[in-house]
Amino acid sequence: MRRPSMTARIEQQRQTVEVICFLRVSLLELTDAALMQASRRSQDLFRRAAERVHKGRLRSSGQVLQQAIRAKSVLHDQAKSWRDRVLEARALLDDLGDVGATSFASQVRRALAEDSRRVHAHLAGLRDIEFAGKRGDPGHEQWQAWLQLQALSTSEVPPGFKLPSAGAAWNAIVSDLDPRSRFRAFEASTMMALRKSLSRGSAWVNHSIAFRPRESMLIAASDWAESREQHLQILGVPAHAMDFLEPVLAAVSVGLSGLAEAAGRGGVEIGADKLLHLPPIRALDEDVEPRKTREAVFRHIGHVQLPDLLMEVDAVTHFSEALLARRPSSSSELLAVYGALLAHGTDVDAKGVGSMIPGVDAAHITTAMRAIEFSGRLRRANSRVSEYQNALPIAALWGDGTKGSADMMAMDASQHLWTARVDPRRRTYAAGMYTHVRDRWGLFYDQPIVLNERQAGAAVEGVEQHNRAEDRIRVSLLAVDTHGVTNVAMALAKLLGFDLCPRLRDLSERKLFVPRGWRVPESLEMVTVRRVSLKAIERGWDDLVRLVASIRAGKVSAAHAIHRLGSAAVGDPLHRAAEHLGRLLRTLFLCDYLTIPDFRREIHTLLNRGESVHQLQRAIHGGQVAPERGRRPQEMAAISGAHALLTNIVLAWNTSRMDAVVARLESDGVRIEEDWLRRIGPAHFSHINFRGTFRFNLERYAALLVEPPTGKAAVKSRH
Repeated sequence: MRRPSMTARIEQQRQTVEVICFLRVSLLELTDAALMQASRRSQDLFRRAAERVHKGRLRSSGQVLQQAIRAKSVLHDQAKSWRDRVLEARALLDDLGDVGATSFASQVRRALAEDSRRVHAHLAGLRDIEFAGKRGDPGHEQWQAWLQLQALSTSEVPPGFKLPSAGAAWNAIVSDLDPRSRFRAFEASTMMALRKSLSRGSAWVNHSIAFRPRESMLIAASDWAESREQHLQILGVPAHAMDFLEPVLAAVSVGLSGLAEAAGRGGVEIGADKLLHLPPIRALDEDVEPRKTREAVFRHIGHVQLPDLLMEVDAVTHFSEALLARRPSSSSELLAVYGALLAHGTDVDAKGVGSMIPGVDAAHITTAMRAIEFSGRLRRANSRVSEYQNALPIAALWGDGTKGSADMMAMDASQHLWTARVDPRRRTYAAGMYTHVRDRWGLFYDQPIVLNERQAGAAVEGVEQHNRAEDRIRVSLLAVDTHGVTNVAMALAKLLGFDLCPRLRDLSERKLFVPRGWRVPESLEMVTVRRVSLKAIERGWDDLVRLVASIRAGKVSAAHAIHRLGSAAVGDPLHRAAEHLGRLLRTLFLCDYLTIPDFRREIHTLLNRGESVHQLQRAIHGGQVAPERGRRPQEMAAISGAHALLTNIVLAWNTSRMDAVVARLESDGVRIEEDWLRRIGPAHFSHINFRGTFRFNLERYAALLVEPPTGKAAVKSRH
């Protein structure tokens, strides 16, 4: 982002070091992008094969039906003897062959092997990447064998060439007698096996960030042996698993007893389908007073233009200083920063924003857009605004700041953006923006994510990043939806010091997992599954704590750690320990969720606040991410951060005005109940004009926001 003329002034040795570091980081980022796109491509090829098989099965089922109808008509033909009818019907049915004899999955594998041209092109695109892997890893071994076949310049498996095991699912077609068919099947098997190995971390690339070896993500073994006790003290975690599990098991026992009592009272029903059925939570009695109070408060606030709102919040938080890492040197630079914030955080580009702000050129806005992309600037600006909003007196009525919710908002994007996916609700391409909302309404973390992927890692990552700062109120409870939780995520969240609390959707999620041999109340037997292994937790405890300590130390992000411990890592001792601990914690959560209506209502309230914030976010960014935007990770993070900052600015301004209006009304003798204010939130936007020609009141705020000139510039400005 530096001008070439500035680089030319730097001493030669430093230039060399900077160029080497830049090339190294570029290699890491481009490798990650290539592997992520390769994973998406392999998924796409598999999906296309499944679609072809599905269409073929539909056609074959139609043919089967026609043949069955013909056989039926023959059997009912009284003009023929019974022997002739049976023989003719048998001939018709013999034509069906073995339709339906093979499974759908096996047919998809064969269809994928038949798409040999695309599969081969996909693998050939990865030849220049140096993969490494554990000894005996299927994906890495198949990749090495495929490279050997490529060195032979052959399109079939040569006689005597020993292929590595492709697994039970692929062996049937990989062991085909035809050498060409074997080669095509082996290529398809290699593509899928390598993807799975990369996902679970048993194969890796040394010149990568997201796909590097697991040991490089953890505290070094020698350092862990020396500083283990210190890390345990920082985390507040005992050295032995049973010391952690004993209070958890005692709480599970009490929770199961309480759940059995609730089932006896009819508060929870166990149906004939062996599932827990929860009656809908009773809505609070509708009170017109909170609605009237809300209308009255915002009527006193009145309408506002976005420029006035921006400058008023900036005057008390100085977020523009955080965006530039210094105070703006002139009014024009301040306007360029505001324009860059709008160009990043709304659906208007730099040229459009330049036409909305008189006196600001689009080129200056583009330069400011690059400046605020620098790592950490938008995050610091968001923290300033969020902490200001959190400290206002009225915000204390909405919560104590220790709870929050997290959810994703789908933002329309071009299909050419490689991180975009089809939103299953609206059937359009979109990019995901995952935001964490405090119980006091402010956004305390944001991050761009890929749609249709599990959000548990992003949920844990946001809270962990927030809780690291010692001068903030720590979040101890995070409400998420079903997509934002896994058993592994619940375990890691608990060890990091907070609870992950989901609002469940599927009844199948409401099974109670307890240790083997555990005694439960008889009424709960039908909904209890004894699949928690305490020995597995004990065996993997040290590795699990080491992973959590590595997350806390910043060696690896929580999102990446949870992604590596997904379904592809089944069988890994570390995954097994986290999975079984998560099952136990999920049971403990379910006992509280099902038996305590106030707790359940609190989870719903937190998530509903997040949905209200999403409505405000859509008012700020109501269009599509431009096709030329979001191609770089830094640019996508800037879009997410700027969007969150604009949302926080609106929430902070509304909160400050609500606080002032309530204080003025009470000084005038108008009594407003605190219970009414608790049900009034600041995510209101109908009184804000987000579009039009923006005129900033520089005369009023320039002295607070712009760095005063010094030396010759000061003399020149006075004259």
